[in-house]
Amino acid sequence: MPKKPRKAKPQGKLRIIPLGGLGEIGKNMTVIEYEDDMVVIDCGLGFPEDDMPGIDLVIPDISYLEANREKLRGVVLTHGHEDHIGAIPYLLRTLNPPIYGTPLTLGIIRNKLEEHVLPHKPKLCPVNAGDKVRLGAITAEFIHVNHSIADACAIALHTPLGVLLHTGDFKLDTSPIDGEMMDIVRFGELGREGVLALLCESTNSERPGYTPSEKKVGASLENIFSTHAKKRIIIATFSSNVHRVQQIIDTSARHGRKVAITGRSMLGIVKAATELGYMKIPSGVLVDINEIKKYKPRELTIITTGSQGEPMSALYRMAFSDHAQVSLDAGDLVVLSASAIPGNEKLVGRIINELSKNHVEVLHDAVVEVHVSGHACQEEIKLMLALTKPRYFMPVHGESRHLCACQELAAYMGVDRKRIFISEIGRVLEIDSEGAHWNGTVGAGSVLVDGYGVGDVGSIVLRDRRHLAQDGLIVVVATVDTDARLLLSGPDIVSRGFVYVREAEELMEEVRTVAYDSIMNILEGRGRADRMQIKKSVKDDLTKYLYSKTKKKPMILPVIMNV
Repeated sequence: MPKKPRKAKPQGKLRIIPLGGLGEIGKNMTVIEYEDDMVVIDCGLGFPEDDMPGIDLVIPDISYLEANREKLRGVVLTHGHEDHIGAIPYLLRTLNPPIYGTPLTLGIIRNKLEEHVLPHKPKLCPVNAGDKVRLGAITAEFIHVNHSIADACAIALHTPLGVLLHTGDFKLDTSPIDGEMMDIVRFGELGREGVLALLCESTNSERPGYTPSEKKVGASLENIFSTHAKKRIIIATFSSNVHRVQQIIDTSARHGRKVAITGRSMLGIVKAATELGYMKIPSGVLVDINEIKKYKPRELTIITTGSQGEPMSALYRMAFSDHAQVSLDAGDLVVLSASAIPGNEKLVGRIINELSKNHVEVLHDAVVEVHVSGHACQEEIKLMLALTKPRYFMPVHGESRHLCACQELAAYMGVDRKRIFISEIGRVLEIDSEGAHWNGTVGAGSVLVDGYGVGDVGSIVLRDRRHLAQDGLIVVVATVDTDARLLLSGPDIVSRGFVYVREAEELMEEVRTVAYDSIMNILEGRGRADRMQIKKSVKDDLTKYLYSKTKKKPMILPVIMNV
């Protein structure tokens, strides 16, 4: 019997390049390349760290995409959370690839894009779970998963080398609010067919067991509404958690309460979810926030943003008595139906303290079960590994400790450690017919958004802002004639954030004397006397003097005018 001819091995190379989401929470973005075709999975934002004063948002550096724009076949989105779609408006400023996502995901993006002026019309392409989209030599398949937002999907990229499976954010919820469990059948089918590489989320990889069902929150809400029947109830949650908001509205309706919604993002997502059929609000339940004074406390529920303690969010303004429509007092109950994102603990604690100081009762997830995670715990990650049986494994979406914990789970499940790759932002993992290996890096990192400015604030500006925040500023103003080597006026001293001038007149007079001597040393010396030389001398002399007197190093800004 003649032997069957062997299949020729594909000769191409598959490259996996994370541009965000590794070693950090948020800013999730991964580039997948096969030869001349490039697909991007997610395009999220992150929030500024404590050492980024004045920064509003942090987005991925997309210079690599801009340099390879002719290869970019499309952006595929797993779901509608900010850490996965928040940087889309900034991507669209310089690139215009087709963007594929489920209807709710694209509905949220459309609302976001209304706030931005773009040079071209975005190509938003709706898909549903189960759909496949051809993107050059790569085909993207969308697979339904459970998460803390509706319409979430994993993405299977079918390439000539094999299937690359990106889980997105997921959990196994056997009793989900929308009645659709994660499509474990399809994951099993892919596993039998062969998964080349699995990119698995790792946010909860340190937590044993399974993530509880969203329905547990519904039972807690029912108990809260029954126990606090006479109080007005204010519930803060993630605006994107459509199922949570639906449960709050349904529970309020059962208890004869009207519901008012406040917070721009909450209003936007409820509007989009209702129009697309993901939320159903009983007739007559929703009231305008401006009409809440018409109702007694026991007749009203307020759903708000601000569960992360964000300054200027609706709940923050309520807590600090700065909200136009809502004033809180001892007759109110505030429920924080969310857990603090790592780094936000202090902000959340500040709100709880301020509310408690004003005798407002607060319930949060440390006291009662008012929140469940949307991320897979250890047993769910192990189930994903068991179903898909990947040849190569890369943990994504997490800080270093999460990635390492996910690595250990994969090793426990039998994945060869040599085939587990913990990557970094910008590092290239290359897979070909011979195996997988690291192959250099690409330009990657963080771009800072400050107001309308994108990338205007770099490391030097941030360093100056931190300097100002720590020790303040001293401005030295003087007018000189460098040709005649004369000091015509000044030096005048202005202090901001260093010392209160009226209480440190003696120190300020000494500062003026040091500045005067510094300027005159240059003007009366034999060396070069120009503005730059004078500014350098003033800055150096004042820095030394002030540190010797105060052990502080304020920013010295000499303003030397030459006439």
